[in-house]
Amino acid sequence: MFGVKKGKSGVSLTQTWQAEIGDHVIAQAWSPDGSQVAAASVAGPIVVFHAGTGKVRQKLPGHGFGTTSLSWHPQGQSLASSGQDGKVRSWHPATGREQFAADGGHAWVERVAWSPDGKLLASSAGKIVRLWDESGRMHREWADFPSTVVDLQWKPGANELATAAYGELRVLRPDIEKAVRTFTWKGSILVLAWSPTGKYIATGDQDSTVHFWILKNGEDLMMSGYPTKVREIAWDYMGRYLATGGGATPCVWDTSGAGPADTTPAQLKAHTDRVTTLAYQRRGPLLVSGGEDGLVALWNPAMSSRVVAKIELAAPVTTLAWSMDDQKLAVATESGSIAMLSLKS
Repeated sequence: MFGVKKGKSGVSLTQTWQAEIGDHVIAQAWSPDGSQVAAASVAGPIVVFHAGTGKVRQKLPGHGFGTTSLSWHPQGQSLASSGQDGKVRSWHPATGREQFAADGGHAWVERVAWSPDGKLLASSAGKIVRLWDESGRMHREWADFPSTVVDLQWKPGANELATAAYGELRVLRPDIEKAVRTFTWKGSILVLAWSPTGKYIATGDQDSTVHFWILKNGEDLMMSGYPTKVREIAWDYMGRYLATGGGATPCVWDTSGAGPADTTPAQLKAHTDRVTTLAYQRRGPLLVSGGEDGLVALWNPAMSSRVVAKIELAAPVTTLAWSMDDQKLAVATESGSIAMLSLKS
């Protein structure tokens, strides 16, 4: 059961409902209108909840052997998923009907992501990236990657797709066969994130580093000294602050001015075990962190390194997702709990 604690700032997180999906929650996604939250378990099934009440709207079979990621269409008419059955699937959230199931090109599809305009769905499976239209017809394929494509993300507000694999970061465009930009680095990238302005791409890496790629000139900055590999990165909505995990203490880098080179990050100390997920508000300054210790901590890093509010959970946190209005927070755990937390001041 979740607890509630109010911080010295007067801001608190209050639980409004809690539900169970029966297994480790690997992914969550809010509908664009903020009325629904979808959660996927590692076992495969996907559950769509009413965001206000926690009532189950749909139970979707998901993927055999396990679901890996979710992406809601920008206009809300479909929910895409990927899984270990090699499929890219699209679901109609109101009826639960499967709209299409497409072959991702490999036994395991790692990621799916709708483009900002909703016209194309990107998927990564093994060394293959494919683009699909809304009917499930393949638009384009790139199959010349040197290794497994572990992550992909569309540039905010634009039809440019960044992909991460061992040794390289690529930027692709749907209408061009070859990559428009390629950044090489002898290491294993685990996760990537565009800055909201599109000027930078940050990556979390296997060798306990964070890379900061400047798109304009191709310059690569590296942040090192993390205790563990870095799978957790998040930009604030202005694109100034970059939050990173890689241990029990989230670090926040200020990228303004001359950038983060030769600077020291703010260190946010509250967790007693590894941080597992980080998320900035969509249009606000607050950052939330979740950890293996079951702690959910709320921060305002631009103002202070002190905790704004916190809640302790009974199981490790796996995913966090802010609502469209930044007033609610969907929290999921390793044990299969989903809870809705409301921001109060």
